Amino acid sequence: MINTDTIVIDDPDTLVQVCGPNDRNLKQLEGLLHTRIYTRGNEIHLAPENSEHSSLFESILNDLLFSVKQKKTPNSYMIETLFQYYTGENPLSDGKEFLTHEINIPGGKGRIIPRNLNQARFISLMENHDLSIGVGPAGTGKTFLAIAYALSEILNRRYRKLILTRPVVEAGETLGYLPGDLTQKLDPYLKPLFDAMEEILTTAAFQKIQDMKLYEISPLAYMRGRSLKNCIIVLDEAQNTTQEQMKMFLTRMGEGSRAIVTGDLTQIDLPCKEKSGLIHAAGILKNVDGIGFSSFQRGDVVRHPLVKKILEAYEQEHTN
Repeated sequence: MINTDTIVIDDPDTLVQVCGPNDRNLKQLEGLLHTRIYTRGNEIHLAPENSEHSSLFESILNDLLFSVKQKKTPNSYMIETLFQYYTGENPLSDGKEFLTHEINIPGGKGRIIPRNLNQARFISLMENHDLSIGVGPAGTGKTFLAIAYALSEILNRRYRKLILTRPVVEAGETLGYLPGDLTQKLDPYLKPLFDAMEEILTTAAFQKIQDMKLYEISPLAYMRGRSLKNCIIVLDEAQNTTQEQMKMFLTRMGEGSRAIVTGDLTQIDLPCKEKSGLIHAAGILKNVDGIGFSSFQRGDVVRHPLVKKILEAYEQEHTN
């Protein structure tokens, strides 16, 4: 039961989940609303002197109740995102749309639930576009979400194969000669993709897709001349493609295929004379029907809390 300034929750377990451990969720909401929230039995109250926040209080608590019904435990990311939704620009049509977006992977370690509005929007774009391009700083979950969505599509047998690719460009240093066969030489460049797959899948599921040859990891340089039919293709670190490479990649899409491109425009490792293919493509393809663009910001960082502060410090140094 929900009233303007009071929420009554009859189920004790639901009440505990909404309030959080030691009322952590309510304390966070107090900080965001700059007002007092208190509990009395099975009731959650907004302080009467702050009734101007009634609508926002009601909307967020209503959505937290909805999340519990969806078997999603309210957390700090969810509360922050709902607050941003109701007080800022809305990239999705309503707050509950954020709460219903998720990636379910057969054999996965759990549901992949977006931690902010832009992650939810990126999932929506991947679901509804044959080509999705996600751009943003490190730590915003671009690669993780792209691979999670692609694995979900493969394990649900909607596509024949998953193709994972990256440009082989060294980040500011020359590694020189690398020993071993082609796979061993490429492993350092493609390891982040394996890391994401291992984080998402159980050992059994990972072994299954290996045994069934449901995925392929390929350097971008080896994509020329291929026509990839009924595949889902992920191009990571796309900021390090040249214009020619990006055009070549995008034209590999065959009948029944879907492609996802991710990149960080603040970490371009190309020689100075080369213009990033991702920047070029974003400029000329922004109005093409069937292509979805998603932009992540520094505020969307979901890695260690220090990552956001580090990015901010580098941005300030760059502008000074």
